[in-house]
Amino acid sequence: MNLWGIYHREIPGFLREAAETEVMQRLKQVGMNCGCEYTSFPRFQSCGPYSRLDHSMGTALIVWHFTEDRAQAMSGLLHDIATPVFAHVIDFLHGDHMKQESTEEGTRAMIAGSAALQQILADYGLTTDTVCDYHMYPVADNDSPKLSADRLEYTLGNLVNYGFAARSQVRDYYQNLLARPNETGEMELQFRDRETAFSFCRGMLQCARVYVSEEDRYAMEMLAELLRDAIRNGALTEMDLHTTEPQVIEKLKRSAEFAERWEWYCGLHQMLRAEHPGKENAWRQIFAKKRYIDPLVLGEGRASEISREMKEKYTEFLEETQHVWLLGTSL
Repeated sequence: MNLWGIYHREIPGFLREAAETEVMQRLKQVGMNCGCEYTSFPRFQSCGPYSRLDHSMGTALIVWHFTEDRAQAMSGLLHDIATPVFAHVIDFLHGDHMKQESTEEGTRAMIAGSAALQQILADYGLTTDTVCDYHMYPVADNDSPKLSADRLEYTLGNLVNYGFAARSQVRDYYQNLLARPNETGEMELQFRDRETAFSFCRGMLQCARVYVSEEDRYAMEMLAELLRDAIRNGALTEMDLHTTEPQVIEKLKRSAEFAERWEWYCGLHQMLRAEHPGKENAWRQIFAKKRYIDPLVLGEGRASEISREMKEKYTEFLEETQHVWLLGTSL
């Protein structure tokens, strides 16, 4: 599933060549839903394939569309190059899930270590230093809750993938955007009119609630525990986390213990909740980072500043408690 044709009419050669390198092709088999798509929770059963490569190219095309700058677009393409299998599950494994920064480690080293990428960068007058950190380019990435190409892409992608919006509606959102200086003088994607912005925000909050839903939090924590135990047991190595999801799943299935646990994980289909944990060992209290976007409307300000409805919706979302004990049941 990708929205590349909506973001730009064609893929520039330098992005296509970089995307075809081995280190980028690995991302075809690293999903955007952090392992939740392997469970049997109903909300994830209808999701189609949506890979980190789909997202990375989408981010690059958005950046290219609004800047026509090769370094910025390439940084957008390469920003997830070091993403491990199951993506932010590894943040849970490393205890970094409230910041979600550990999955970015190694980006520069992977770019510098790919001879194929280095040749492509040289061919187009680029260097590792100019493309290894997309945080340098505010259209590509900026401080939350501003709107960046990265946040825009996964929001639009998930609106379609979760069934919250049709491709035509997502196209309308995208065509309403332009890049202009924000309140601090940095370039930022902004909506031309408030009604389109507010509609986008409502959809974005639907996605944001999925990212921190009980099913999502529980699945990510339990998969992190499975992977941690598999590494301690020798069924996996840390290096395996930087291969592909099918490869890791295959290695888990070679062990009777972890094959059974993987089957249990895939069978997760219903959540129980309580104020206090029950006797079962799988009760967990899990907290997750809340992600949202407060976009600018050209000449008016941020959605939360110009709409009481939006401000109240954001406040409600941010105040929703995660102080609950959870238990998943498996088929």
